[in-house]
Amino acid sequence: MIEKLYNINRNIIWEDFMENLIEVRGLVKKYKELTAVDNLDLDVKKGEILGLLGPNGSGKSTTINCILSLLKKDSGSVKIFGKEMSADAYDIKKRIGVVFQDVAVYDELTVYENIDYFCGLYIQDKSERKELVKRALDLVSLNDFVKFKPKKLSGGLLRRLNIACGIAHKPEIIILDEPTVAVDPQSRNNILEGIKKLNEDGSTIIYTSHYMDEVDFLCDNIVIIDKGKVIAKGTSEQLKDMIEMNEKISFTAKELSEDVIVQIESLPHLMSFENKDGNVKLNFSHGDGYLMKLIKLLDENNINYSSLNVEKPSLNDVFLELTGKDLRD
Repeated sequence: MIEKLYNINRNIIWEDFMENLIEVRGLVKKYKELTAVDNLDLDVKKGEILGLLGPNGSGKSTTINCILSLLKKDSGSVKIFGKEMSADAYDIKKRIGVVFQDVAVYDELTVYENIDYFCGLYIQDKSERKELVKRALDLVSLNDFVKFKPKKLSGGLLRRLNIACGIAHKPEIIILDEPTVAVDPQSRNNILEGIKKLNEDGSTIIYTSHYMDEVDFLCDNIVIIDKGKVIAKGTSEQLKDMIEMNEKISFTAKELSEDVIVQIESLPHLMSFENKDGNVKLNFSHGDGYLMKLIKLLDENNINYSSLNVEKPSLNDVFLELTGKDLRD
């Protein structure tokens, strides 16, 4: 027992003392009457993949642009590698790689020439650059397309080229903004595996996406931003423990009488009940054991049911409960 507590405390202490490569304190950015980022604090620890999530208009992109000094902040502090970030902090910027959602490559250059050009903005030595370009090509699996120009590439290949251009100089920090938007499953898988490899090779990564399964797969820690503020942070499991929903049960039953529906709706801790053409969905809060209670109820009422399924809350459930289900522009 003592050894177990020691290991838990040791892990907490180790996490507390991990180096912050990015440290944001009290960040504020306003557009006239709109406060896009509102007194925001953010830490990015060395070696982690941090998921940065938020609905449209949450301040997520503005936060990233302020961190990079692409936008001038109104107040607050942004330190990267222990130094205050500024628009002319080129010694810091050369250690960062950024891959924005909008593809930014040169149509007149080949795949190889594009990667070599962007790498050359940071690396002057030709032999070193040649090795780095080869590494980037290997990472995104574009070796068979080195002589292709961007207009000849599919959407997925173009995304992979965009990533290669952003990471070719082997940056210590990489910011990836929606890198898998509108790509085929094969390219998406390639990109995600490549990001894992970048992290294993030592890069610290900030990852934004609207695909919650990607964030769950990749990220060590997750920060959710809404209305310019951090509203939740932690590991995926910690975030799932924060919300009220604890268990989702679904099943198919073609004949549910009003009496049976009333009995189901009377089950303890039932948050919601939905019955569409015999496809029933139940959400429960707190505790467990609801499945056995439901089965007992259905059996006692001689209900024929099928496709019974039980799920724990997903990261998507967390996101929707914390930020709301209303559409954002």
